[in-house]
Amino acid sequence: MSNAPDPSVVLDHIAVAVPDGAEVGHLLGETLGGRSAKAGPGRGFRFWQWEYANRGRLEILRPDGPPGGFLHRFLERRGAGFHHVTFKVQDLESATDRATEAGYDVVGMDLSDPSWKEAFLHPRQAGGIVVQFAEEHDDPEALDRSNLTGRRDRARLAVDLVGLRMAARKPASARALWEKLLKARCREQGDLLLFHWPESPLRIAVQIEPDAPEGAVAVEVSASHPIEIPETPDPVLGVRFIRVSQEPVAGNRPS
Repeated sequence: MSNAPDPSVVLDHIAVAVPDGAEVGHLLGETLGGRSAKAGPGRGFRFWQWEYANRGRLEILRPDGPPGGFLHRFLERRGAGFHHVTFKVQDLESATDRATEAGYDVVGMDLSDPSWKEAFLHPRQAGGIVVQFAEEHDDPEALDRSNLTGRRDRARLAVDLVGLRMAARKPASARALWEKLLKARCREQGDLLLFHWPESPLRIAVQIEPDAPEGAVAVEVSASHPIEIPETPDPVLGVRFIRVSQEPVAGNRPS
């Protein structure tokens, strides 16, 4: 298996699950300066994507439909919080074959919709978070609400959504997943492993903690002006936000 970065694999967005009716607009929009970029229905859920100055996107999932759906069950077990990260791939079957060959169990493969094919890695094998593979093709009926809330003053509210901070016990397992299987470029920064994808504005930063639980730790953001972010997990989203200094990485900053 080649370790070279592959532009056909793109970290597309980070997804957070919240209860139906949860109000997220103040933090994600007013405080962090995001704009509502895309929204629509799914199978048992509805989604809203918030886009930031670097075009990084955070997705909010809310349950939809009768009780007992997968998102209802997730929220009953764990409450609001990180749900998955999505990687766009050019060929879903090739990507999942590669995962199987590397010893990962692929679950939930769905090829029924030609515009959106998907499959998943269980968090037990993916560092404590669901990893979604998605092959997307243009759908003329797709719902895109890029002007739902209007464009904000991007110079005044230039907040970048840098990526996802994770914790892992062993660097080898983190590299096997993000670098070898998902084709990231990896570099070390202190006690962090930073994983970048050539065509994505987002990264995954993994802190190695041998005795800590594995999984998602926080959303990383960066800004050139003062911003107020909660020091503890946001009570609505169930996730922490941390401010980081981001050095531009060639090929990772959209023009």
